[in-house]
Amino acid sequence: MTRKLNLRLDLQVVVIASVFSLALCAQRADAASVSPHDLKAKMSYCEVCHGSSGRGFVGYFPMPRLAGQQVEYIENQLKGFIERKRNNTASPEKTNVMFNVGHKLTPEMIEALADQFHALDPKPVGGAPKALVPEGKKIFETGIPGAKVPPCASCHGPDAKGQGAIPRLAGQIYPYVVSQLTNWASERAETNSKIMAPIAHSLTKSQIEAVAAYVSYLN
Repeated sequence: MTRKLNLRLDLQVVVIASVFSLALCAQRADAASVSPHDLKAKMSYCEVCHGSSGRGFVGYFPMPRLAGQQVEYIENQLKGFIERKRNNTASPEKTNVMFNVGHKLTPEMIEALADQFHALDPKPVGGAPKALVPEGKKIFETGIPGAKVPPCASCHGPDAKGQGAIPRLAGQIYPYVVSQLTNWASERAETNSKIMAPIAHSLTKSQIEAVAAYVSYLN
């Protein structure tokens, strides 16, 4: 009797998992409804700021690398800008540039852009102080126990490529990482922001620069 009950429960779990899997596939299939022409045009528009192939761009202010970024993370950030849960005030005019860009995107286009940027894999821009890399590697891999800072690798992965809602750091623009960790705000779009906030606030300026230098050279 117990064996039959367990078998029935197992079958129910399989059915429920299959339903969720099919629903997820159907949801992601929306991206296929975007025409190649429209997607190419929008990608070109994004690359004006984020650099060729989404490598990122270091100019008057740093524009983050999107190439290879996790799909879920990109979608979350765009939705966060649209819903004003995250602000982008890096521009000289202190305007929320990404809200102006994002609120014009359809859900289907957001999915298509996230997929497209995730598939890109250009070489990192580099340019960070190489002397800081060894210390940054140490912090990334072992953390700072005395400051209760866990290894970055424990969440972002040993290759710093992230997973799901956890962003890829590999190849990210050095000044962008420095800026984000230095000015970390709790009102960000990702749900793991409250986890990241105390970590960022526990890092010194030199430690932030070291970590940023290390991840900026990772492929």
